[in-house]
Amino acid sequence: MRIVIFLLLIFPVFISGQIETPEIISIQQKIDALERTKEILKTELEAAKLNWIQAQIKKIGVPISGNSEEVIDHLAFSLSYNEHHEQANWVMHVILPAISDGNVTRSNDFREDTLVTTGTSLEQDYFLKEKKSDGKYKYDGFGYDRGHLAPSADFRWSEEALSESYFYSNMSPQIGDFNRFKWAELENWMREYVTKNNTSLVIVTAPILSDNLSKIERGTNKVSIPKYFVKVALDIENNRGIGFILPHEKIERPLEYFAVSIDSVESTMGYDLFSNLNDSLENKIESETPYIEWLPKSQKDDIMPLSIMNLPKGAVNTQLVNGIMNDGRKHIVCGNVVSTKKHKKGHVFINLDKKFPNQVFSISIFESNIKNFDYEPEIYLINKQVCFKGRNWRIQQYP
Repeated sequence: MRIVIFLLLIFPVFISGQIETPEIISIQQKIDALERTKEILKTELEAAKLNWIQAQIKKIGVPISGNSEEVIDHLAFSLSYNEHHEQANWVMHVILPAISDGNVTRSNDFREDTLVTTGTSLEQDYFLKEKKSDGKYKYDGFGYDRGHLAPSADFRWSEEALSESYFYSNMSPQIGDFNRFKWAELENWMREYVTKNNTSLVIVTAPILSDNLSKIERGTNKVSIPKYFVKVALDIENNRGIGFILPHEKIERPLEYFAVSIDSVESTMGYDLFSNLNDSLENKIESETPYIEWLPKSQKDDIMPLSIMNLPKGAVNTQLVNGIMNDGRKHIVCGNVVSTKKHKKGHVFINLDKKFPNQVFSISIFESNIKNFDYEPEIYLINKQVCFKGRNWRIQQYP
């Protein structure tokens, strides 16, 4: 009898340049399963965060006034819509620490908010567009940005919530020099506070609406143009809050000049902003203006201008100086020396109240004038309150 022996050789299979063996396939299947589980958990985590936001808004209480208002609840913010002015009376949302690692980008899917029963403003309230023969659009703008009240960047951890921030119910007309600079800077302040302190912030943002406002006449719905915007932040974990009232214009002065108590914002708006807060806690938080805690890290050593009540006769502080500079007259300017620098050529530069690059008023003492000092100004003057006198800011030392 002849015995035939078969030798079975197992060779790896090559598919698309990759080695596929039972072991490799098994490991890859496990990885794929983990990835699917990860995506499911990420979806559940996002939903849990959105549920927590709405619970937090309800716990703290939405703004209320003496008027009856319909409150619209979206996934990550709530609002009250004003049909007469075709924009929100207010928008309340929460900034989460999750923004520090969120990577969702702008969706730009501006659209009408169908939850507002009276209808909202539209694209045609801000600009017209006409499709040209080459397929591109020609735009005819009315001079105003579609300014977010709750900014989209505050929701960059959630694609769905960020998309909802583009509802027209969350838009107010804002001039570009306001929306893209100081307003954007204030929004960045709030996000930096959240990441710096690893806490969440409840934010109320609103236009100040009144019967005498101008309107965008070329628009379909004649949207009102606010003269002021407000933003209020509440850090419930640290019992801290602050408000800002900004004029709707190009702003040159630092943001902290517009910091006010929450009580002041409530008085201006005619609302109780956090209607469910404990009265004693509410009174404490809303009466204070602790602006120092809200300054970005780059401005932590800056100092508010000296009170005009404590200045020499005829003197101004660094907040008021812009209104009188280059008028040909001599003026006295007073402030706190927060930083100095001696140039290699011997010139000395002094910043009052704010350091570089946020300086609001700087003095240059040229090398030829240093001999008039019996001390080294860059060393002696640091952290001192001083006054300088000059015309058109050709500054001389003021005793």
